[in-house]
Amino acid sequence: MKDFKRFDNRYTLIFAFSFAQIIFGLTQNSLTEIINGLIKIISLPSTLITDYIGLANMGAAFINSGLVTLACLYLLHRIKQELTGPIIAALFTIAGFALFGKNILNIWIILFGTYLYSRYKNEPFNKFIVPALFGTAMAPAISEIIFSNHLPIFISIPFAIVLGILLGFIIAPLGYSLINVHQGFNLYNIGFSAGMAGLVFVSIFRSFGYVPKSQLIWTSGNNLSLSIFLFTLFSLILILGYFLNHKTFKNYPNILKHSGQLITDFIQLEGYGVSLINMGLCGILSTLYILLINGELNGPTISGIYTIAGFSLFGKHPRNILPIFLGVIIGSILKVFYINDPGIQLAALFGTALAPIAGKYGWFWGIVAGFVHSSVVLNVGYLHGGLNLYNNGFAAGLSAAVLIPIIELLRNRPKNKGD
Repeated sequence: MKDFKRFDNRYTLIFAFSFAQIIFGLTQNSLTEIINGLIKIISLPSTLITDYIGLANMGAAFINSGLVTLACLYLLHRIKQELTGPIIAALFTIAGFALFGKNILNIWIILFGTYLYSRYKNEPFNKFIVPALFGTAMAPAISEIIFSNHLPIFISIPFAIVLGILLGFIIAPLGYSLINVHQGFNLYNIGFSAGMAGLVFVSIFRSFGYVPKSQLIWTSGNNLSLSIFLFTLFSLILILGYFLNHKTFKNYPNILKHSGQLITDFIQLEGYGVSLINMGLCGILSTLYILLINGELNGPTISGIYTIAGFSLFGKHPRNILPIFLGVIIGSILKVFYINDPGIQLAALFGTALAPIAGKYGWFWGIVAGFVHSSVVLNVGYLHGGLNLYNNGFAAGLSAAVLIPIIELLRNRPKNKGD
């Protein structure tokens, strides 16, 4: 690369992470199986929940994730973008969802739409790169339209291009506006925005008789190999952070003091090394959670784990995610679902979008947030037809919008004169 100096240790981390996924993928299946699997991933609809390990195979899923992440990394390098906390959070989120919904084909039209928005605003694309990357949450809409056989190909491709550009064009202004709804207590703000956009577009589709089909492809039986991969990955990140932090855990208690409310970039506030320590710990902790509840490590749950890891540079830490886990666990005891149902496993992992509630208002309200979220998330997927991959981000935005005024009301209750 010409500007090799910009390929600093943050770029090196994401490159190594992507390369590790590709190498792991190559060890899981034959080259023929991987190629055929990649063709399936690219050419079939990807509405929620589509585990690429089940749709294709383990090797193809991880290689798709590695390639998508590398492609986004190259884009960032081309526009000379510094890798801040939110950017790395976006890259890890993309890597995760490239195991169940995003692929090397369906992300580009949405990214191009946000680029056109930057040209429309006559501002650098860098200013909108965070919503652009997270905006690929709507990537399944592209695959759904092109490959669902509802329309002839000469109509479906132009339609998908126009829709993708429109979604990319509006995602940034939507995100900036809708953050006020939840006051920054939903870390997946673009997921909330994408859910709102998906609600409108899918409602229009349904009024013309076009109904997206949700699906459930959920694999099991791979916990041993995947846990070894994940524990190795996050242990290495933790060790790297330890060395970059001058072989100490200095400043780590400072991270635990932050609420995580948007915008909290741990790299800028506390340093890169200690932020990687937090990433490693949160990655290990979330992997352990899935194993301890007898859940399944697969494309969707690893996506949740990667997203927690990414946001461990941008708002999450053990102190504010554990109450969310506990709230979901309590919900599984009292409600009609089980803790290791697919949707509830994802509700716990992605429900940590509400971690800032625990960070600011304490464990009790964090538990309440997890408890409420585990119900809300099961009922909002229909609204966007499974076309918004960040379904939990949508649900978290709704939960926070209701909970925050209630919390503030109870915390600020006027005292009686006799009190």
